[in-house]
Amino acid sequence: MFLEPHFKGQRSGWIEVICGSMFSGKTEELIRRLKRAKIANQEVCVFKPSRDDRYSLEKVVSHDDNYLLSTVVDDSQEILSLEDSVQVVGIDEAQFFDLGLTEVCQKLALRGVRVIVAGLDMDYLGKPFGPMPSLLAVAEYITKVHAICSHCGNLATHSYRLSSDDNQVLVGEKNLYEPRCRVCYAMGNILDLKAKRKSEKDSTEDRVNQDSLPLS
Repeated sequence: MFLEPHFKGQRSGWIEVICGSMFSGKTEELIRRLKRAKIANQEVCVFKPSRDDRYSLEKVVSHDDNYLLSTVVDDSQEILSLEDSVQVVGIDEAQFFDLGLTEVCQKLALRGVRVIVAGLDMDYLGKPFGPMPSLLAVAEYITKVHAICSHCGNLATHSYRLSSDDNQVLVGEKNLYEPRCRVCYAMGNILDLKAKRKSEKDSTEDRVNQDSLPLS
């Protein structure tokens, strides 16, 4: 578990990045850190990209329904307009922001702001996503969280898309994505076919069992 650094003479501004696949608890961890900052009576401001409207337009919401009120922005430069009293900035779904987000975060850190960023490190193709690679390069603190592979139960690092849509950005949740480990991700839709066949087999066995029941 991440604990806030407290070094003698530590300057207050830095960047933290929380990354991982879908359903790995990134937003949950972001909310946890921001709530701790609020408990410490620090001024907190939260931002999210306008294209993330899955659960709420005005809240950062985890898959477990924990949430914090947030400011919705279309461009990363809008984040710099925050009040001087803000000590901690939280940014969710960073992969959906423009590439200028990295520079924005660095400017905030130089102003003495603690910046906490959460986002997908890879897209559905397993490639670095949006500004996340450069954010990981400049961050002082990096936390990689993991989901559980829905097929084998190992640690999941990839977000497997269940849809045939080939756009890099496709906002969705369990109806469109599932977490997979490296091996199950590489197997692709072979696993989908196996799951479908198993479901069909189970349905057939259920029908056979029902037909074999004695008439009352």
